[in-house]
Amino acid sequence: MKLKNSTNVIARDISWLSFNERVLQEACDENNPIVERLRFLGIFSSNMDEFFRVRYASIKRLSQISNSPKRRLGGLTARELLSKISELSGEMQSRAEDISDELINNLENEGISFVDETELTSGQKAFVRNYFIEKVSPSVFTIILDDNFELPEMKDKSIYLAIKLVRDSQGEKPQYALIEIPSDLVGRFVELPKYGNQYIMYLEDLIRYNLAYIFFVFQFEKIEAHIVKITRDAELDLDEDVSKGFLEKMSKSVKGRRTGDPVRFVHDEEISDDLLEFLKNRINLDNLDSLTSGGRYHNKKDYIKFPNLGNKNLEFKPLEQLNHPDLDMDRSILNVLREKDVLLFLPYHSFSYLIRTLREAAIDPQVTSIQITLYRVAPKSRIISALTNAAKNGKQVTVVIELRARFDEAANIRWTEELQAEGVQVIFGVPGLKVHSKMFLITRLNGDKTERFASIGTGNYNESTSKYYTDYHMLTSNKEVTKEVDLIFDFLQKNYKIQKYQHLLVSPHHTRKSFIKLIDNEIEHAKKGNPSGIILKLNSLCDIKLIDKLYEASSYGVNIRLIIRGICSLIPGVKGLSENIQAISILDRFLEHSRIMVFENGGDQKYFISSADWMQRNLDYRVEVTTPVYDSNIKRQLRDHIEIIWKDNVKARWFSEEQNNEYRSIKGPKIRSQYALHDYVKNQLKRGK
Repeated sequence: MKLKNSTNVIARDISWLSFNERVLQEACDENNPIVERLRFLGIFSSNMDEFFRVRYASIKRLSQISNSPKRRLGGLTARELLSKISELSGEMQSRAEDISDELINNLENEGISFVDETELTSGQKAFVRNYFIEKVSPSVFTIILDDNFELPEMKDKSIYLAIKLVRDSQGEKPQYALIEIPSDLVGRFVELPKYGNQYIMYLEDLIRYNLAYIFFVFQFEKIEAHIVKITRDAELDLDEDVSKGFLEKMSKSVKGRRTGDPVRFVHDEEISDDLLEFLKNRINLDNLDSLTSGGRYHNKKDYIKFPNLGNKNLEFKPLEQLNHPDLDMDRSILNVLREKDVLLFLPYHSFSYLIRTLREAAIDPQVTSIQITLYRVAPKSRIISALTNAAKNGKQVTVVIELRARFDEAANIRWTEELQAEGVQVIFGVPGLKVHSKMFLITRLNGDKTERFASIGTGNYNESTSKYYTDYHMLTSNKEVTKEVDLIFDFLQKNYKIQKYQHLLVSPHHTRKSFIKLIDNEIEHAKKGNPSGIILKLNSLCDIKLIDKLYEASSYGVNIRLIIRGICSLIPGVKGLSENIQAISILDRFLEHSRIMVFENGGDQKYFISSADWMQRNLDYRVEVTTPVYDSNIKRQLRDHIEIIWKDNVKARWFSEEQNNEYRSIKGPKIRSQYALHDYVKNQLKRGK
């Protein structure tokens, strides 16, 4: 996958595809349980769908503009990049099909068999017919396709059975139809009665078996049915009507997303040429749209929810969430924070501590206000419950909710309406900027003085994803930090007031300059022969200016270690450019989401945690918060965490220009960092430190 270019960077979208290939590696890894491998395959598929909805669609729009900036695209024009994406994604999709077939065969060896509509026993046929009539048919709607009528809009995330009805043998034109598979309502995988083995049937195969029942009013000799799916541009076009409020505009735009331009059409390779051509013409695919043929089944993202069939060996063994040694159930969290800062490390620690902190504030008579930023929350959010409880208890509750959180817009609109109904003040942040920071602030009267308590984190206040994402949330009453968190909330309500910060690094005004200054400081230490070095743990690194700055630091001998989960446009280990830079990626059962920055600073190390990746959008077009870590115990914990991750020789891959995702080989005992970190946190609890 080596790309020759003159910009010394890998195109971010090519690097992202390399990341998704690492997800595919996890689906291939025989050391992972079979059902978990299926779920990784589902994650791969879901990732690919979102990539085409967002990135491919954006590049397609860019390709329609002449003189597209090659540097921003890693040395490729937009059209060249589209072509490369189609080539690489096609190869990956083909491998995904092979892996799917392999895993289905492996399940067979475990006594779990997939059957299609042609393989049913007489008893199963009766079950499938009754199941369809009672549970499926109320949700099945058939659309007859006709040249005289406009093709109904096909939904972005759905799969469809494209039907061809052959009526007689006298050359009469066939009849076409579409059936949307209602997997969100019924479930994609149907468990049949157990006869020795456990039998599973795809919902679309169950519908295939009942097609004659659906089309009994037609005279036909033969029915063909093939799965197709469409991927649409997910960009939101906001109404410019100034008479409408932002919430109304967002609601309208989210509804309009369903009819976005198509960017990918995936179909069963066995589909009839005439039916495929009919659909292509009616959908108006142009030559930039990615037309992809595949196997019989699509939307493998549904494997993420593949059912637990009772065999515990087919899934990961649970890792218990651990208590924090400083936070007892019968002790006030706010009292603890008066004495020390506390670092929560999810999912190893329980997310419930954040909910407990807000609940304690909600009933504390001396607490006057709670302010929080929300980007994505759980479908059944106890965070929301704690905030509405606080409002009912007379607290002034302010929620900065990001309506433009991609694919969560509809949910956030619903939460906005619910919060407002409970008397919570909801604001939508800053025009033109997404509020991506993760923080809350509790203000309390203590006699005649005001005290503040803050949470600043790397991940969302979402108890659902907190079980699978690694994130940090630092709880503090540090006056220097909490005062500046208060200034940020003031800015979010009064956008015309640009604040100055001495401690926090805040996008879009100060973060980029601050990191450049910190890198320059390491360069100066290296020039003087003082200890120098940089460690970055990020989700993505693709900002060109900061990459160039890291190259400069490397040229002066600054040792740089990068732990990047996803996109890494920087090319490490190139002589004369980046020979002092090493970069790895960790993919395992948890999604690495925490962001840490460490600067050696001549031996007096500076530690930061952040909501921001090193991407232009996070630095220049979002409200992000990076907080310094001042507590020496937390600094030590972060250093230990990083060293454990850096020693990983099981799930770590090297970054290289070739992007071959080579596993990192280190002599010595096998270290799987996520398990080692769980042991570390467990030992902390035993030591009570």
